[in-house]
Amino acid sequence: MSNANRRAFLRSIAATGLSAPLLPRALDAQIQAGTIAVSVETIRAAAHLAGLTWTDEECAQLTDALSRMAKGAEGIDRRTLTNASPLPVHFNPRPPGVQLEAPPATFRLAPGPRPPEPASVEALAFATIPELAAHLRARHVTSVELTRMYLDRLRSANAQLNCVASLVEQRALSEAGAADRAIAGGRARGLLHGIPYGVKDIIAATGAPTEWGAAPTRGQTFPEDATVVSRLSEAGAVLVAKLTTGEMAFGDQWAGGRTNNPWNPRQGSSGSSAGPGSATAAGLVGFSIGTDTGGSILSPAARCGVVGLRPTFGRVSRHGVMTAGSTLDKIGPMCRTAEDCAIVLRAIAGPDGHDLAVPEQMPFGWDGTSRSHPMRIGFVPSMFAATEDRDVGANNDRVLATLRSMGCTLVEVRLPSGDLSYFIEYIERAAAFDSFTNAGLYAGLQPRTGRFLRACQLTTAVDYLQANRRRLTIMRQVADVMRDVEALVFTSLTLDSRTSLNPVLSLTGHPSIAVPSGFDSSGSPTAVMFSGRLYREDRLLSLARAFEEASQRRVGQPPLFAVTGR
Repeated sequence: MSNANRRAFLRSIAATGLSAPLLPRALDAQIQAGTIAVSVETIRAAAHLAGLTWTDEECAQLTDALSRMAKGAEGIDRRTLTNASPLPVHFNPRPPGVQLEAPPATFRLAPGPRPPEPASVEALAFATIPELAAHLRARHVTSVELTRMYLDRLRSANAQLNCVASLVEQRALSEAGAADRAIAGGRARGLLHGIPYGVKDIIAATGAPTEWGAAPTRGQTFPEDATVVSRLSEAGAVLVAKLTTGEMAFGDQWAGGRTNNPWNPRQGSSGSSAGPGSATAAGLVGFSIGTDTGGSILSPAARCGVVGLRPTFGRVSRHGVMTAGSTLDKIGPMCRTAEDCAIVLRAIAGPDGHDLAVPEQMPFGWDGTSRSHPMRIGFVPSMFAATEDRDVGANNDRVLATLRSMGCTLVEVRLPSGDLSYFIEYIERAAAFDSFTNAGLYAGLQPRTGRFLRACQLTTAVDYLQANRRRLTIMRQVADVMRDVEALVFTSLTLDSRTSLNPVLSLTGHPSIAVPSGFDSSGSPTAVMFSGRLYREDRLLSLARAFEEASQRRVGQPPLFAVTGR
């Protein structure tokens, strides 16, 4: 390969978010298959591609060692490993030597007023979880009636939003009927009992396929529910739909097209929890469950104007959920209020014996009667600096002014780059879909997805491990910042670490939440994001709720999907 060709190749790889040092894994595969011999020439070519300069003598010294390594790799038996194959190692977001605050175990909600009987069942489409629960307990409505209402809204709105992967009608009506009998008999299990919800279609649930948003996996089913689904079933919630995800949890484009923003259906809903964001915003479900590897809850929540909580890494078991980034994947609720998120998180958090990343002794508590919230808030001034985009500037000014009105002290902070987040994520994706890629199924994917899965197979194990060593340094730097502030604030969710804290906080595993902050000049929602200390979602949610109250920004009803009367 000439220097010019090598530079062109590396530029094409860099465009996918990868770094330059690469090893041609295809070469290794050919060696193992016996179709190519380990020679000085092949070693020189591999070294050249990896950016290394070795003499012929040095290359000759490696022929035997590489042959032995290739032979040893046969023991991996890659054909038997799938996306669901667990890893015996797991990521811990707590840097060594850093003491964590013990989160509370007590869960308490502020009492709410008894709601008046609604004008119709559909008038409850945008009700909060406590409101829906109160109507169910007062027998203003039954779970079956709520379920049928949401199923009808899902059907009617899907032509415009394209947010439904599949309905789970038979299961939903069965669960709703059981909920009604239990509630009537005084056996309500809690606030979620009888409330319909949807899950992102990378989360396994019986009664419907789990297709990952991709054409090659159309019709794919799993024999059991993911832990998050089984926990919600135990709480009495009613699963009504599998909601769309971007192909293989990339973006808002899936095998069935693009999922759209209810406030502006000409615009995508962002991704990859595209369906949960769109359906929740349009009042098609009581709440939804999304997943987030590099912003996939926060981004659609911000775009669609709902509250999206990305919990601390390891807070919620990922058993039964498609693996994207094994050290980055998180599961969280997408709801109408911060309090709704607290209610759902309580039901789904905690160890299950399957996901090794979930700690045994880390309870989640919430005191809805307390008005206390974090007061010392860190921000990066350059991210709030003057901008040519008037809507962005207005949102930034509005957010900072609201925080000051809440009595918060804004503290200038400096945080490291989060660029490594996507480097690590894409390599982990390549490993998670190794059998899929090697079977040639990437040919049925969108070109961008297929390129990522194949290109990332070329990255060296050395680079991946070194990236994770650098990651620990970044984790310590963020831990130092978080000692001085109780939370961080940001408003941009771009992949550019210069304008967003999302990549670095995804990398370190800190909990984050997106909260509506208003609307731009086109009528589309704007948002603010907060991030808090590890496993202190309770404090993060209290800040989000205080912002909701101070800004008076309850999640609205998109005009095309609004209902009248309460």
